[in-house]
Amino acid sequence: MSTNASLQTRKQKVFAQGQGNLYPIFVERADNAEVWDVEGNRYLDFGTGIAVCNTGHAHPKVVEAVQQQVAHFSHSCVMINPYESAVALAERLTQLAPGDSDKKAIFVTTGAEAVENAVKIARAHTGRRGVVAFNGGFHGRTNLTMGLTGKITPYKDKFGPFPGEIYHAPFPSKLHGVSVKDALKGLETLFKVDIAPSDVAAIIIEPIQGEGGFYVAPPELLQALRKLCDQHGIVLICDEIQSGFARTGHWFYTEAAGIEADIMTMAKGIAGGVPISAVVGKAAIMDAPPAGGLGGTYGGSPLGCAAALAVLDVIEQESLLEKARWIEHQFMETLGALKQRYPDLVGEVRGAGAMIAMELVKDGQADKPNPELTKALIGKASEYGLILLACGFYGNVIRLLPPLTIPEKHLTEGLQALTKLFDDCVVR
Repeated sequence: MSTNASLQTRKQKVFAQGQGNLYPIFVERADNAEVWDVEGNRYLDFGTGIAVCNTGHAHPKVVEAVQQQVAHFSHSCVMINPYESAVALAERLTQLAPGDSDKKAIFVTTGAEAVENAVKIARAHTGRRGVVAFNGGFHGRTNLTMGLTGKITPYKDKFGPFPGEIYHAPFPSKLHGVSVKDALKGLETLFKVDIAPSDVAAIIIEPIQGEGGFYVAPPELLQALRKLCDQHGIVLICDEIQSGFARTGHWFYTEAAGIEADIMTMAKGIAGGVPISAVVGKAAIMDAPPAGGLGGTYGGSPLGCAAALAVLDVIEQESLLEKARWIEHQFMETLGALKQRYPDLVGEVRGAGAMIAMELVKDGQADKPNPELTKALIGKASEYGLILLACGFYGNVIRLLPPLTIPEKHLTEGLQALTKLFDDCVVR
């Protein structure tokens, strides 16, 4: 029988080291919030494959939808012989996207592909070259999306040169003393120093930063960006890849700011783990590229469309928007107690819905990040039956992304384990 150690040894011999793994734990099966490895050890998953399994692992309705689809056909390429499920999914996503404008969609395969295509569409629509992103943002691992990403290590280090005409502005963080005013001033300076707004095709922003540390964009920032983009004819792209599909207690977090993006990128939680992503935007903008200018062999695969339709049904039928807000309350209560107990170590607890972060510091100082404690918590988590993820500009943030379908008893068990893990790591 294979063991975790033997599989890790085999993996290291054949996988490039750049595609490492956080835990030397090899999954055999999973059910909702529970994961079992090849040795029979059980874990509670507070990472869900980086916010992918919003509806839990192996949700019966998603499994059934994929099984039925693969029995009919697995691929034909939506650009050659399309199928009803792709049309139905586009109809539902264009209806769910915030705002009253008529919308259209395209399907690709990964989040990075969605971002690349969003930029292509914005450039085709505006005839302009520049793209503005934000410090700490993450948009993917392809060459263009690495250029957009506002963090060097490990995403950009050694991989340049990157495309030109990409610029970065400050992202607000109350903890680190960066205000909305500072962010907008940064944009104003950018427009005076590096590129005129009349030459900017798009501004892209995560309403809640993912890899950057779960910093939440204040509504006034998103509203100001909407106004700025309208003023200068710039396409506003909201990257909802990690924050979408009920993760935050909203279908998409731009709803919280009451704005309508020109283009949205969607992936991760869209299909319960079956690879598919989407770009959804205002119809007049989406139609800017010529026929054949957008697409990909696997984009909008039949399996992905079937899974995504099932996921949308589950979110609605199981009231997962409300469940995400309930999960937020439980996490805030537990993490708030940790912050009270360890004010010198827990700098801030933040997030929305089931997208929660705990930023770790030293001596209670925001400018003294504590990646050592973060690594200790991640390194020991499996011993406490947990799967946890880290993130952050300084690698000092624990991010918590449980499935929205997690049973109350498992959430309680996981929060108790997290508290004990934290206490034990601090004592050590």
